[in-house]
Order: sequence, then C-alpha cells, then structure tokens
Amino acid sequence: MQDHNQQNKEQQDKEQRDKGQQQRNLFGTDGIRGEVGAGVMTPELALKLGWAAGRVLSRSGTQKVIIGKDTRISGYLFESALEAGLSAAGLNVLLVGPMPTPAIAYLTRTFRAEAGIVISASHNPYFDNGIKFFSANGSKLDDELELEIEKELTKPLVCVESHLLGKAARIDDAAGRYIEYCKGHFPAELTLNGLKLVVDCAHGATYHIAPSVFQELGAEVICIGVQPNGLNINDNVGATSMQAICDEVLKHQADVGIALDGDGDRIMMVDHLGNVIDGDQILYVLACDAIKNNELKGGVVGTLMSNLGLELALAELNVPFVRSNVGDRYVMELMRQYDWRIGGENSGHILNLDHGTTGDGIVAGILMLAAMQNQQASIAELVSPLKMLPQVLVNVRFEGDSNPLQSEIVLSIKHDVETKLGKTGRVLLRKSGTEPLILVMVEGQDIDLVTSYANQIVDVVKKVGLQQS
Repeated sequence: MQDHNQQNKEQQDKEQRDKGQQQRNLFGTDGIRGEVGAGVMTPELALKLGWAAGRVLSRSGTQKVIIGKDTRISGYLFESALEAGLSAAGLNVLLVGPMPTPAIAYLTRTFRAEAGIVISASHNPYFDNGIKFFSANGSKLDDELELEIEKELTKPLVCVESHLLGKAARIDDAAGRYIEYCKGHFPAELTLNGLKLVVDCAHGATYHIAPSVFQELGAEVICIGVQPNGLNINDNVGATSMQAICDEVLKHQADVGIALDGDGDRIMMVDHLGNVIDGDQILYVLACDAIKNNELKGGVVGTLMSNLGLELALAELNVPFVRSNVGDRYVMELMRQYDWRIGGENSGHILNLDHGTTGDGIVAGILMLAAMQNQQASIAELVSPLKMLPQVLVNVRFEGDSNPLQSEIVLSIKHDVETKLGKTGRVLLRKSGTEPLILVMVEGQDIDLVTSYANQIVDVVKKVGLQQS
C-alpha cells in the first residue's frame, strides 16, 4: 500500500503528464491513430508528418530513420508517404517491411539510426492505422519532441535542395536479426524441448517471427493467425480475442497458449486448462521469478486498471507496487522515476527493462516460459497464489460538455462505495479522452456485491450526465 507522500507525488506526476498531453493536439498516448482516410490518418498528413519529423529530428543530428509496419493494407500507403516526407527533409530511410513494434525499437538501436517509426494501429481493426516514433535508444519520443513536430506541421512544406535529399534502402535480414535477438533472452542452459505451444500471431506483424523463435528454442508449435491478407489483422484472433486460442490449446492438449496482438507489443496467455492469463498475472509471475533469482530491483509498476488482487499479492511478498495512468508510456515514466525494472498493464503490455526498452510480447512470452522451466511448474501453478478479485467494468455515455466526475452527487456515491468496500475493494471512475464516456470500475471480494455497487454508481452517473446536457 502507498503512503500519503507517495500518493501526493503520483498525483503531481499525473497532473504534469495530463498538462503535457493537453498541449499536444495530434499525438496521443501511443502516437497518432485513427481511421484510414478520415481525420488525421490521411496520405497528406503522413507526407507532412514525415517532413515535419525529419526537420525536428535533423536539428539534433538525425541522418537516418528506420520505418516498419504491421500487416494492414494501408501500411503501403503510409510507408511511401512517410518515406517521401523524410527524404524531402533530407533524411535517409531504412525500410524493414512488416515487423513487430518492439523490433523497430531494437533495430533502431542496432543500426545506429537516430529514430524509428512504426506504422500500426496495434490491436485496432484493419481500417484503422497509426504512426508512432522511437528515439535512438529505442524508447518512445518525449512529449517535448512530439510537441515540436506538431508545431513544425503548421509550416509550409519546403523541400531541401536536390543534392541534400534523403535516400531509401531496405534491410533484407531484419526478421532474422530480430529472431536471434528474441532467442537471446532465453537462458542458454534451458530448453523448450517437450513443450507444446499454441502461438496466435493475430495475422499481424509477428506472423513470420514468433513461430520461428519458439520452434528454434525447441518447442512444438501450433500456429494460428499467421496468414495475413491486409484485412484480417486482429479479426477474431490475437490478444484481444482469446476464444480461438483457448479452443486450440484444449483441442491439441497444449501446455501453453501465447497470443500476441497486431503489432506484437502485447501478450496474453492460456494455461493448459484453457484459462486466460492476463497482464496482471504475467507481472506477478515475472516478479516472483525475479525474487527467486535474486534479480528483483525495487517493485512493480501497474496502472489504474490493474487488479487489486495483484497489489495485495505483491504486498504479501513485501514487493512495493505503484499505479500509473493507463498507457505503457506512463508505466515507463514511473519505472524510470523509481528505477524499477518490471511494469505493465493488465491488457498485456509488459515492460522489463532488463530485457528491452519497450513492451515486447515475444520476449515476455520467453520470460514466462523460462520461469516455467526454471521452477518446473505449469503456468496454472505459477499464478495460483494470486487471487484476482472480481472486477466489473461499465462504460457510461453522457451528453454535453460538462464532466459528470465533478458532480458532488457522483463524488458522494463513489465515496460511499469506497467506504463500504474498505481495503478489500476499489472504485475507479475515468473520463475518456476521446469520447463522451465515463468508465465505471468496481472491484472487491464478492461478485454480487461488486455488481450491485457498480450499478448504483452507473445509475447516478447516467442521471447526472443527462441533467448536464
């Protein structure tokens, strides 16, 4: 549990992050994202963005940028537009084709590029796409740089002189390099021989990477979601649609299921009984394994959405736990602030700074399999000490420009429920940054009671939302 000073510090950090986010109009918590051809995700924007980013990055000595993408059909369009914009600003471009987001972070470092760009909308459907940037050290760009890029976008595009234009080249062995990088995170003295895995690549960027990684480490691999056609990414497969992999694990009597999302930075797992293992449970196993190996430094960072059961289980182990705002960039900020190594989200973004600079679904899966082999235990056994509390989530739409969370009536019902739950429950109310929605989350030890409390809060929020319209 957190003391008063720590809570105050986290609130100040949140306010500072929120202020930075408000200053930026284009970049969100994970780059730029939207429907292709609508809003911001247009060819014109990509061209201008490439140019603006090139102008800003070149001021700090940037000469070459790596561009990767997932398997969406629109990736070709945005790849070409970004390449043209960067060239117009005088920057050279290295193209790697479909590659996981964490692979771009790795390749940016290993090729000594000054920046990396990923064209992906992660877990969104194919008709969305997005653009996000990595710095030379493989981490996401600072808010200040993103703000500079937005300011540059307001200026007219001016091409450099012809002899200064950037060139483009393709890295043909990018996939092989990243496969070897991933395998390097598995202890040399261990093997996956004898394990049967189901690996779901969501028809996304890991389709030609993940199966080879686990096969070359010795596992028998059954693959699904490895036939991308540009339109089927995340379509009833992958980390956001777990039924397919649960069915396959039971059908083939596999030991483990590993589900990745469209760009490969997120992982969910399935135990041999067909139960879904989420990001909170993965964090718990990795923290316990680090303790066993005397490698845990500090504590664990979760988010506002992390299950209270994780916090209570880590407290039993005397492991500190703090919550960041939702978004892996905010998890990373707190990890750096506290100098801790492990953090993540229940949605499956797992960060381990001893094994990378950004969330990496394949590497997180390797670390989980290593924990299994180290302790000669199934995933079901490794997560069994963690008792996840029932959690009810409801999105409530409201009307008008007012914020229902500022209502005294809403604050009062929230306080009443928190008092009744005590230390064995939690209430979270969050306003969406993109839609007129309030997320109501209640968790506690009794599902019927939690559901009842959630409904009470939802009723009040709905009533206030209508009154304010």
